Amino acid sequence: QVPLVESGGGLVQAGGSLRLTCAASGRTFSSYAMGWFRQAPGKEREFVAGINWSGGRTYYVDSVKGRFTISRDNAKKTVWLQMNSLKPEDTAVYYCAATPASYSGSYHAYDYNYWGQGTQVTVSS
Repeated sequence: QVPLVESGGGLVQAGGSLRLTCAASGRTFSSYAMGWFRQAPGKEREFVAGINWSGGRTYYVDSVKGRFTISRDNAKKTVWLQMNSLKPEDTAVYYCAATPASYSGSYHAYDYNYWGQGTQVTVSS
């Protein structure tokens, strides 16, 4: 089990920044790759960013490359998503998720075993 809790969402103007935090518990956090997904109203959940177990490899969907940065600290059992230059189309509920290391970088939600409850990000124009 890898319980996950997200925080850091909120309302921000276009061009602004937010940092999302995903706090994990459990003994096996460092053996999991992690990902951030988002889901806007009426749309499917989509992959945003991923990071391998060590933090040495990261993955991003094209729409956020150069604007978002994923990072992790295994000692703190925490994953972050730094979001800069936010756009109204980034508005969504953001979820962090854990997947076995062999699925590191997967864009598919069904590969992820554990999910947080989500945090709302709203970007106003």
